[in-house]
Amino acid sequence: MKYSVFKFAWALLASLLLSQTTAAADETVPVAVSGYDLVSYHNSGEPTVGNGHHLVTHNGVNYLFSSKANRRLFQKNPNRFLPAYGGYCAFGVSVGKKFYGDPNVWRIVDGKLYLNLDKKIQKRWEEDVAGNIEKADKLWNSIRNVAAADL
Repeated sequence: MKYSVFKFAWALLASLLLSQTTAAADETVPVAVSGYDLVSYHNSGEPTVGNGHHLVTHNGVNYLFSSKANRRLFQKNPNRFLPAYGGYCAFGVSVGKKFYGDPNVWRIVDGKLYLNLDKKIQKRWEEDVAGNIEKADKLWNSIRNVAAADL
């Protein structure tokens, strides 16, 4: 009897330790676009905050969605909904910099979501959207894996 209780206690302890390790590891996965639902930009015309009930981890990043339907749409075709330049400011990338994009300062161009640092920067970006996208597209691959502080 003592042996089976002892064995059960060890199994329980191991289970608890594993669940704690898994939870700690999950906390290190970044949440994209400050937790906003990427599908909402396309379908409702405005950003909606997602929640942990509808989470998808894609390429090492967590994405939150406001509904099961939006989560499913993203899972079917993530590239359709992912923001340009990893969610960094579109204007910043066009000048070779990486600034965090504000999820409330956005625009969809030809089906692609572009974020900008703030409204003032977005106005500069909108002076030549096509030209700025062209510049950013050319620069993105060379700065993609460079830390923002090193640019």
